[in-house]
Amino acid sequence: MTAYTIDTSHSDISFSVRHMVFAKVRGHFGKWSATLAFDAAAPGKSSVEVSIDVASIDTREAQRDGHLKSADFFDAEKFPKITFKSKQVEAAGAGHYKVAGDLTMHGVTKGVTLDVEETGRGKDPWGNSRVGFVAKGSLVRADYGLKWNQALETGGVLVGEKVEIEIEVEAVEAKA
Repeated sequence: MTAYTIDTSHSDISFSVRHMVFAKVRGHFGKWSATLAFDAAAPGKSSVEVSIDVASIDTREAQRDGHLKSADFFDAEKFPKITFKSKQVEAAGAGHYKVAGDLTMHGVTKGVTLDVEETGRGKDPWGNSRVGFVAKGSLVRADYGLKWNQALETGGVLVGEKVEIEIEVEAVEAKA
């Protein structure tokens, strides 16, 4: 088992959701932390925990970000963190994994499964061992109490229900 520190300057937690049915809004969270223990030979021994600062949401539109932080959506004052804690990691082909765990958001905890791909590994110029992963998944925002919406006169709603998640991680092997 190898412990890793996440290099957040080379990693990202991003999401996208449909806007007005036909477009997508994309955003990410700027402040978060994670711990990773990974064993490629025995993936079931691996684990990951993530804590995201909800107030760090950034969709490149300050007014929208303010609305997302409000009680209509995340209610960042009352629920300042989104957390994920893995419960099971299993191999799903060479360099691919299924990571199942509990996602807590807006005071609601639900199980989610992420599709994870190891994107590479190697030594950096300073002799540190690094590994990269990309994780993808989706959730239904209403399952977490994020139900605000507005009907459109042309049909449909302003904000889509399905949220796509993509996480890019570069991790550095922790020094003993």
